[in-house]
Amino acid sequence: MEIVSKFVVGSDQGVDEFFDVKKAFIKNSYQETIAPEIIENYIQEHFDHRKMINVLNDFSNQLIMVLSDQQPVGYCFFQTGNFYPEADKNQKTTAIKEFSILQEYDLPEVRLSLWNKVKSAIQFADSLWINIRENDSQIQFFKDQKFVFVKDTVSEPFNLPSSIYELDLKKL
Repeated sequence: MEIVSKFVVGSDQGVDEFFDVKKAFIKNSYQETIAPEIIENYIQEHFDHRKMINVLNDFSNQLIMVLSDQQPVGYCFFQTGNFYPEADKNQKTTAIKEFSILQEYDLPEVRLSLWNKVKSAIQFADSLWINIRENDSQIQFFKDQKFVFVKDTVSEPFNLPSSIYELDLKKL
């Protein structure tokens, strides 16, 4: 299996691949807690091709896709200068808005490929944080990367219980 992680720019093909993976991930991740019609309504309302191209062409936003045998299987979307309320405003902070890998491809080598590409892109930041659902299988991965618990909160898109974890990059 060939695994490659790469940056995606705001193009029709890049957004198509991103939306394909994101839709599959959302449907699979929330199927046991959110009604299917609510998930479909969310997708219909929030998956706007043109808006996403504009978002990806904003330099404060980055999208990295991970591919397995040239097939998109996951992504990380992150933003610079994005804070949670208690964050130190004097630090250069980056937020991982989404770190998602399709369940059937959620293997250590896929996750590490995506994570290593993210690390190469956020070297300028002082800290990195993520809001992750409390039952997300990736919590231990982020703890293993030295992320520490900050506080309990709720996560988008369905306001489910979650926690903020932060990685102090200056201590690495």
